[in-house]
Amino acid sequence: MQPDKQMAFIVGAPRCGTTTLSSLLRQHPEVCFSAVKEPHFFPRFDLDAMSDEELRSLVRRDYLDRFFAACGPDQKVLAEGSVSYLYAPEAMRGVLRLWPDARFIIALRDPLSMIPSLHARLLMTGDETITDFAKAWAMVPERAAGRAIPRSAADPRWLRYDEAGRFGTHVQRFFDVVGRERCHVVLFDDLTSNPQGTYAALCGFLGLEPFPGTSFKARRQHFAYRWGWLQRLLKRPPKAVQSMLAGEKFNQREGQQAKKGAIMRVRKHLLDWNKVPAKRKALDPAVRRQIVDRLRGEVVILSRLLDRDLSHWLGGVPEATGR
Repeated sequence: MQPDKQMAFIVGAPRCGTTTLSSLLRQHPEVCFSAVKEPHFFPRFDLDAMSDEELRSLVRRDYLDRFFAACGPDQKVLAEGSVSYLYAPEAMRGVLRLWPDARFIIALRDPLSMIPSLHARLLMTGDETITDFAKAWAMVPERAAGRAIPRSAADPRWLRYDEAGRFGTHVQRFFDVVGRERCHVVLFDDLTSNPQGTYAALCGFLGLEPFPGTSFKARRQHFAYRWGWLQRLLKRPPKAVQSMLAGEKFNQREGQQAKKGAIMRVRKHLLDWNKVPAKRKALDPAVRRQIVDRLRGEVVILSRLLDRDLSHWLGGVPEATGR
């Protein structure tokens, strides 16, 4: 199964720099990045129940041939960026059966910044319908019970904003399954303050020399929409019209033939028209306190796992020094 290739997965939390890391790796001539940035492939199957031959056949046919068909012989690293893998580490056991030397990049960020950013992103992807973050945060208990889930939500688990920020628990579980030695943790703090150094360390972890032509131009645009119903219709179309309105990435991820022609051109035009610059809003103080109270212990666990001072996260957690 691609014995001469190194397999690398960016599995970090959403809105933590995974897009930036993917962009940096895409530029490296020895890296072949997946045709769809986030295939979200492995958690879909019960890989533990498959024989080695069944597993190899599935991955060759529905994963490698679909997402890495364009890779060249000189590209020695295959990479993808499915953030969902961090929250489903048991699915990585199947990966290790195929690629025992697989490498995992875990991207993390201060939850006070990450969680509101995740909410904004889910609005743009059509998964979230509550535009006010404070109200969306208040709905977490309802959604944890399986209620008030938007019909357009592709994966209701993302609406558990508290669960998305439990980095200490999730990283510990991930380490336990794949092994700490196979993981390289990238903090958003470092990615923004020292992108070149962070990139060099990442390349070293993957056994690559940094590509001198790499562009580190920041991509930090934030968008909102004019009409929520239009965004959801185009990004998460109902099943009745899904085959007609679903985008190219969705079709490729699902193994369906990409649609072309006038409908796709109109779809793109409407999405571009519906997109407007996002207005930054200060986090409601009461919600801020709730996030801090909910996730303080997680930051302490993570700081000790990484032996890293995270005492500045959540606005200040003195005990999160990594010692």
